[in-house]
Amino acid sequence: FNPEDLNALEQALRIKDKIEGTTVHILTMGPGRAAEIIREAMYRGADGGYLLSDRAFAGSDTLATSYALACALRNLQTDLLICGRQAIDGDTAQVGPQVAEKLGLTQITYAEEILEVGDGKIKVKRHIDGGVETVEGPLPIVITVNGSAAPCRPRNAKLVMKYKRALGAQEKVPAPACHPEGVSALPYPELYEKRPYLNIPEWSVADVNGDLAQCGLSGSPTKVKAIQNIVFQAKESKTLTSSDKDVEDLIVELLANHTIG
Repeated sequence: FNPEDLNALEQALRIKDKIEGTTVHILTMGPGRAAEIIREAMYRGADGGYLLSDRAFAGSDTLATSYALACALRNLQTDLLICGRQAIDGDTAQVGPQVAEKLGLTQITYAEEILEVGDGKIKVKRHIDGGVETVEGPLPIVITVNGSAAPCRPRNAKLVMKYKRALGAQEKVPAPACHPEGVSALPYPELYEKRPYLNIPEWSVADVNGDLAQCGLSGSPTKVKAIQNIVFQAKESKTLTSSDKDVEDLIVELLANHTIG
């Protein structure tokens, strides 16, 4: 779970606490085991989620990731999209704004707290250089949340018991070598018919009407050619005193090197 996504989840759950009838669903992209992220959100108060999982999504950069998420979101009716500011691997903070652009929605970034929601608009406190500001925007809208926002609430014991057997489609089909009998090897297989909320939907590229040319490596213009570990070492050093002459000499040197001026 990306840490700032947990901050975003808390903001969504606070709205659910205040406004009756609000539901919170998670959308994430990854392999079958990424369903654990959705379960974790359900343990904390989310109502369900959707997993984008397809080999065609592999190798996605921010552009391809935002394309896949936008395709999936077009299938969902939602008033408010709340994202973490950035993931812990790329640290680019691009996916949320790119999703907003692809969906043609207004966006508010660097959110610290969602203050009010109602009458077709939302009021948000956001952190900016030098302080904070309060802004309003129309619904539907995309909001990205900072890691400095309120931390997410812990798991709820009752919700853990309710959702601990929630599984995605890939998790329901163990490796044949280990479980030749397949789905029947699951404990309590009848639960998934009696309790539909335990079934975590998984969507492929075809399910979200995605263009294969814009997914995964094919849709990722970012190419990593090489990775190098560079260690900077000081070759020389100079000690300066607080005397006027040393300060003047330093300024002359910096001016000569065009470091300043």
